[in-house]
Amino acid sequence: MAEMGSKGVTAGKIASNVQKKLTRAQEKVLQKLGKADETKDEQFEQCVQNFNKQLTEGTRLQKDLRTYLASVKAMHEASKKLNECLQEVYEPDWPGRDEASKIAENNDLLWMDYHQKLVDQALLTMDTYLGQFPDIKSRIAKRGRKLVDYDSARHHYESLQTAKKKDEAKIAKAEEELVKAQKVFEEMNVDLQEELPSLWNSRVGFYVNTFQSIAGLEENFHKEMSKLNQNLNDVLVSLEKQQGSSTFTVKAQPRKKTKLFSRLRRKKNSDNTPAKGNKSPSPPPDGSPAATPDITVNHEPEPAGGAAPGATLPKSPSQTSLPAVVVETFSATVNGTVEGSSTAGRLDLPPGFMFKVQAQHDYTATDTDELQLKAGDVVLVIPFPNPEEQDEGWLMGVKESDWNQHKELEKCRGVFPENFTERVQ
Repeated sequence: MAEMGSKGVTAGKIASNVQKKLTRAQEKVLQKLGKADETKDEQFEQCVQNFNKQLTEGTRLQKDLRTYLASVKAMHEASKKLNECLQEVYEPDWPGRDEASKIAENNDLLWMDYHQKLVDQALLTMDTYLGQFPDIKSRIAKRGRKLVDYDSARHHYESLQTAKKKDEAKIAKAEEELVKAQKVFEEMNVDLQEELPSLWNSRVGFYVNTFQSIAGLEENFHKEMSKLNQNLNDVLVSLEKQQGSSTFTVKAQPRKKTKLFSRLRRKKNSDNTPAKGNKSPSPPPDGSPAATPDITVNHEPEPAGGAAPGATLPKSPSQTSLPAVVVETFSATVNGTVEGSSTAGRLDLPPGFMFKVQAQHDYTATDTDELQLKAGDVVLVIPFPNPEEQDEGWLMGVKESDWNQHKELEKCRGVFPENFTERVQ
């Protein structure tokens, strides 16, 4: 009997739920057709919009934070392997071996500590913050259903009151159902009306705390990592001093040496026939075809209001023989001026000036068209007369000291290996 009673209650509850769903469906259809009015609350709808926006932003932040943590872990693994490689190549009789090993160990611990603190102070806080949204979202949906029940009960009660033949018993029952539906709806509505604005306002403090935690952790991490890197540098400097005779020498990339001034030489030889044995480059004077920079690279149509006819700028490093650093600056250079640069049009700089570099190592020229460099020399980088004549890893320029003294580009310019220099401006 108890089992039958239990089944009866369950069956009755199922039937009641089915009936509620049918009634709600009918009410929504009538509301959409305009045959029944719908209770509206614009202030609450705005709160729901804010809630959905906040949930979307929080979910995205959680996703990006997890991606950031995955990147930190990947960098940790890469750093660990790099340090393992250093320990393997560090020979037993070299000074500082134990110090290098200890630095590698501390490096590994620092990465692990950084990752764990990010999880504790950012990710877990993020998960807690988002953990409150599912329950509120469920209650918003339930409030919507209870609002439909309230509207349906109200319409049913009103229809019985306006009927020609009034049934007082049915009216009384309908009124009872209306009061019950209204009470359930209003209780849920009041709670959400208080919680949603409070949740919306809390987002500011949460975002501030989250990003402050991340920024603070990252700042401390880099400070400690900087100390370790300085210690490792000191160990390697000590090793270099002991093994000074076998110091690694920076070398320039090989050149074809058949391009830059070859055409100029042929033209000079055919026009003036210089003395035999004179190998110095003698470019034609400014204004001649060989001395005029040809910056037509891709033969693209001229942009509206852009450079002068025949001066088409390169699209990307992949479409020209220029190195990326040269293309980046050269693409903004037209007729010897650099757009957006305070040096554009200045008479104290060579035509087409792009940027400055400083020699980090001495370089001994091996051909007449190359610059002889000493560490510390500043070079004014300019475009090649013909970009197709540029070898990979080489730049053209004039030493700043030579330019300030002579102001003659033809006598001072030359090529030099890019990896012997560092950009300073």
